[in-house]
Amino acid sequence: MFSAIRHSISHECSWGSVQANVLAGLTVGVIALPLSMALAIASGVAPQHGLYTAIVAGIVTALAGGSKVNISGPTAAFVVVLLPIVHQFGLGGLLISGFLAGIILILMGLGRLGRLIEVVPYPVTVGFTAGIGVVIATLQIKDFLGLDIESLDGHYLEKVSTLWHALPSVNDQELLIGALTFAVLLLWPRLKSRIPGHLVALALGSLLAWLLGQLSSDFSVATIGTRFHYLIDGVSGDGIPPLLPSFIPPWEQPGADGQPIGISFELVNTLLGAAITIAVLGSLESLLCAVVADGMSGKKHNPNDELIGQGIGNVIVPFFGGIPATAAIARTAANIRAGGSSPLASVVHGLFILISILLLAPLLAYIPMASMAALLLMVAWNMSEAGHFVRTLRVAPRDDIITLLTCFSLTVLFDMTVAVAVGMGLAAMLFIHRTIKLTEVENLSEENARDPRFPSEVAIYDINGPLFFGSAQKALKNISVTSGDVRVVILDMSKVSMIDMSAIIAMESIIKDLRARHISLIINNLQPRMILKLRRAGLHSTHGEINLTRSLDEALAVSLDILAE
Repeated sequence: MFSAIRHSISHECSWGSVQANVLAGLTVGVIALPLSMALAIASGVAPQHGLYTAIVAGIVTALAGGSKVNISGPTAAFVVVLLPIVHQFGLGGLLISGFLAGIILILMGLGRLGRLIEVVPYPVTVGFTAGIGVVIATLQIKDFLGLDIESLDGHYLEKVSTLWHALPSVNDQELLIGALTFAVLLLWPRLKSRIPGHLVALALGSLLAWLLGQLSSDFSVATIGTRFHYLIDGVSGDGIPPLLPSFIPPWEQPGADGQPIGISFELVNTLLGAAITIAVLGSLESLLCAVVADGMSGKKHNPNDELIGQGIGNVIVPFFGGIPATAAIARTAANIRAGGSSPLASVVHGLFILISILLLAPLLAYIPMASMAALLLMVAWNMSEAGHFVRTLRVAPRDDIITLLTCFSLTVLFDMTVAVAVGMGLAAMLFIHRTIKLTEVENLSEENARDPRFPSEVAIYDINGPLFFGSAQKALKNISVTSGDVRVVILDMSKVSMIDMSAIIAMESIIKDLRARHISLIINNLQPRMILKLRRAGLHSTHGEINLTRSLDEALAVSLDILAE
């Protein structure tokens, strides 16, 4: 645990490194400030909860995790999971789900599942991200166009229908503000400026909203200040409270009815499925981010430590009003490009956002919701990876395409809990299916492959690949089908890399079948550790059951002895 910070203290504790990481942290903080608010809004909660997430998760996860450069906070990947939880259980239910997900992430790290998560097939992750991107983009149309919709509820197709019927209520002013913000986000990177485009786009969108307000007396545009309000010690305010996040147990936060949600076994049992989904998505996102970061920075992360760090962060974040968090690829890439090389950059990024809450909260209230929607539309486009999606459809094998479309469709049309469960199942099935194909059995007794040293009464089978529950039956089922004059069967297992219990059971079945027909079995050149497994299973190397040899020459000698009896 804490491998990233320990290694950084040991190897990167110079004044130049500190300066570079402080500057990188400030750069990422500028980018994360509006994104954190936007992602909290998209998740159905007030924008300050996204800022609290960036502060606490950004600091805690960086110190406790296994990647030196990952920047953690709210991410778009969680939006489609969190929004239904907020609608049904309120803020309290969301924070309890994040707390449970943190515990699951810690257990995954302690169980050393980091490497396993890293090998989830590419079509599964692209299906998830593309589907999430489509859902997020759809949810932003309301604020981008300023549509007169009281609530956007129901499943995806119902949301699309609601948006379609509300199109006549487009607010031209909000559309203009949203379009300007989106255009700046789209074009700013071409200028190669070091000033983050998010900051410029939101500033221009807010400035346009102010100018339109000065020019028209009936101007009305939704802003963070008009949409969100707070009440502290009897004092109400608009927008974001200019206060530090306070310590409140998640079960004391309000549920959907506005009352403290409490804690019970029934509630935990109900939220457990969502928590598992959050944990799986969080692990995928954080480890994918760490792999990308390794390629950009030349550093190496510890995947199990990173899962534990993400888990610790998500366990602590809910007590300060923060929503589930994971590493964010865009912010991490910006950190590396800005010179970040240690967890200090993420800590500085969190402190920058904290100071911004205290000093800039009144100004943040003037940001138009149309500008926030435009920012999320750009986030959705970037994470959808449309080019990779289309390329996969064009060039991938059929089973990869089916997997991609299944994960994408379930994410869009149903929910992420179903999509993750089916997607991970498909990933496992895809792995098993392709691993089975690696195991082959060649009959060396056939005329074109026969070794002239062996008589016709001896059948030789060369088994190549692992023998496990998926491949054992396929590999061994034809071995017992031998001609009537065969008295000895040799299994050359020189290239067998593993044997599991299913293979042992299949081998027992073959032994019984061959023994019933008075055929002897010889296993050649099986590795010692697998011989030990056979012995533990009771398959002893006694004459008439299994004869173990170390070479084909020895197998030939044993065969001739058997035939001579």
